[in-house]
Amino acid sequence: MLTQYIRAAMHEAHYELMENGRYFATVPSCPGLWAEGATLEESRDELESTLEDWILLKVRFGDTMPVIAGVDINPQPVHAEAY
Repeated sequence: MLTQYIRAAMHEAHYELMENGRYFATVPSCPGLWAEGATLEESRDELESTLEDWILLKVRFGDTMPVIAGVDINPQPVHAEAY
C-alpha cells in the first residue's frame, strides 16, 4: 500500500522551471513537500526521496496524511469484537 501511495503522489506531482534554470517540484495535496534539482529528472528523484521522508515524519508525529487517488495509509481505528 505504501508503494501505491508514493506512486499516486508522484503521479500528481507538479514541476516548474524557475528563473535560475533549476526545477522546482511539489505534490499539491502534500503540504510542505517540495524539492528542486538542476534537471527535471533530478527534481523528480529528489521529490520522491523527500516524499518518503515526509511520510516517515508524519507517521512519527502521528499526523494525518492526505488520501491520494483513493489510497489511504493513515492508521485505521481498531474496533473491539463482540463475542
